Parts: sequence; C-alpha cells; structure tokens
Amino acid sequence: MADPLLSVERAGEILLEHAPQVSDTETMALADANRRVLCEDIASRITQPPFAASAMDGYAVRAGDIGPEGAELQVIGEVAAGAMPDAHVTAGTAMRIFTGAPLPQGADSVVIQENTEKRGDAGVFFKTAATVGDNIRYAGQDFAAGDILLSRGRTLDARALSLAAAGGHAVLPVFRRPRVAVLATGNELVPPGTLPGPGQISASGSVAIAALARDNGADVIDLGIAGDSEAAIRGAVEKAVEAKADILVTIGGASVGDHDLIRPTLAAMGMELDFWKIAMRPGKPLMVGRLGEMRVLGLPGNPVSSFVCALLFAEPLIRHVGHFPPRNRETTAIAASALADNGPRQHYMRGRFDCEGRVEMFERQDSSLQATLAEADCLIVRPPHAKAVEAGETVRIVNLG
Repeated sequence: MADPLLSVERAGEILLEHAPQVSDTETMALADANRRVLCEDIASRITQPPFAASAMDGYAVRAGDIGPEGAELQVIGEVAAGAMPDAHVTAGTAMRIFTGAPLPQGADSVVIQENTEKRGDAGVFFKTAATVGDNIRYAGQDFAAGDILLSRGRTLDARALSLAAAGGHAVLPVFRRPRVAVLATGNELVPPGTLPGPGQISASGSVAIAALARDNGADVIDLGIAGDSEAAIRGAVEKAVEAKADILVTIGGASVGDHDLIRPTLAAMGMELDFWKIAMRPGKPLMVGRLGEMRVLGLPGNPVSSFVCALLFAEPLIRHVGHFPPRNRETTAIAASALADNGPRQHYMRGRFDCEGRVEMFERQDSSLQATLAEADCLIVRPPHAKAVEAGETVRIVNLG
C-alpha cells in the first residue's frame, strides 16, 4: 500500500521547522531601507517636540489676561518657526506667533488669529476667553529622548522611516535580505524572448518565482536553465552554494520520470529530504529538503503548479527566513455557482470575483493554462473530500493580489 500523501498544512509546518533565519545584518541609509526589517530596537536620540510650540497661527498670551468678554492686549513682537522669541509675554501683552514656532516665556495659551481683531498699530482684541494649554504642543508630547520608537522585527515603511528620521536617525540596522536561488530545469526550455523550436517551450515559471521572491523581500540569484543531466544540475546547485543562497528553488524535474533528476542529484550531493509529494492539486510532486544550511524547495514543472506551490510554500519560507511577518492571503468568499465534490487532494482552483463580489471558478483548470492564472484574482480552496457547494455558500479562497 502506498504511503499516504502529506497534508498541505503539515507540509507547511515541516517546511519552516528546520529553516534558519538570516542572522547577518547591515546598516542602511533611510532612503534605501524601505521594506527592510529592523534587527534591533531603535530609540529616539531627541525629544519631540524639543520645545513647547504653537500648533496654530495666532497670538501667544497669558490665558488669565482674557476673560469671557474678551480683552484688548498690546502686541510686543512676533516669532516664526525656526526663530526664538526675543521677548517675554507679561500681563496685558501678546506676541504674534506662527505654527511650529517656540512658545515665548510667560505665555501659556495660543489664541487662533480667526478669533482676534487688530486695533490700531500694536493692539489686538481677543473675542473669546482663552484656556491654559490651548493650541500648544508641549515638549515631549510625541516622544522623549530614549523612548523606543521602532521594535526589532519591524518591517520598515514610509511611516516607520519618517518616525526614525524624526527621532534623529539617518541610518538604521537591518537584517540582510534572504538570498533565493532560482533554477529551471528541462531540455525543452529556452530563455524568455527566444522563440521555441520544435519540442521546446519558454521558461516562464522561473520568471514568476523570481518576481514572487522579490515581492517578499528577497535578493534573487538567477541560475538560469539546467538541462536534464546530473552534471548540469550539479553545476547549477554548486553556484547556489557558492553564492551562499539561503533557499534554492528548483522548477521541474522533481517527479518520477526517467528525466526527473533533481531529487537524485541533490541526494547525491548530500541533501536531507524532509518530504516529497503532498496531497494537493495542482502541485503533488513538491519536494522539500536541506543541503547544508540551504533550504531546498523543488517545485513542479507545470507553470501553474509551480506558481501555486510557490505561493503556498516559497512565500512563507522566504518571509520566515528574512524575518518578515507572515502574509495571510486566505479568507472566505461567496460562491457564484455550484462546486462539485472534491477528491482526496486539497484542490486550489483558479477563480475571479464577479461584479457582485462573489467568486466564480474558471471552467478550465489544467495546470498548464497560464492565461487563466493571469486573469484569476484568487484560488478557491477545496479541502480533501469536501462535499459539493451550492451557489451562495461560503468557500475558502487564497487572494492573489
């Protein structure tokens, strides 16, 4: 009796169990650090705001000088952002002040200019009462020197980089990107842009896998195409080892045919096999193992199968190795039409949303059809032995966006 196929869920767990995370770090300028992952906590070097400042254009006053009926005060000067006050606010006086300017000594409130009227050359009438603290940003209101602004493991984005800059940082320590080597195999493959001859096809699968890897923060090592020979495959894998790849992704050659040489070649090189073949379609001949410190992920050759497997396994592996947070693509949707009973393997069917937000399955699901994959915006997940689904019922989906 054949060994039972590994479930998708268990395969995903095993995939990450022995996958070491990147430990090398580097220092990046803020301009180059977007989408990188912090390798240590970042504390502020400064207090923000560094001084009490006006939040509005108006007048700095002593709140007690203005009662419910208003009051007329003498304007003794002005202070703009970037300048320091050259006078103190005392009883009966006010200073013109602009947004971001330091609050002059003696003032405890800012009255917005819309609530005032000029009186003569140096007078201003305040129409409403003032309250202590009105329109003032106090020193340290945002954060203080020494406060942790960003924690280790934070994926840097526009907001995080802006906060780091506000905290006095021009460079940040980050983990290096995971290195992903991508190898396509097969005598039938020609590079993209080369018109295939008789019996040949374009190597399109590796393009998709490389793009997916980059989308998830990896540096890609393109190993090109290896023909169906142990020598060609070994030579390409040795290049991945020399480049210190964290992950080797192979496409094709992982099944049981006479020309499927990925598994035996890697085994001869010392690969420890974690598992081979899982209960899913498309993508049953999926291989996972370890070659030294390098994680190996062998994908099927059919382009749709390789992409679906990469989405389910390569993406979480890359994100784990690179310290990126997991990306949860799975959610639920309403089926636009009926779905039949499913067999023993978990099925990922290409689908798309209709104008009412329901998900419709493509009629043709062959794993070689790339046009439907490009047109799809989700995969409909049918668990093993799932019962038929009627239109209007809820189904699991994997978003492709």
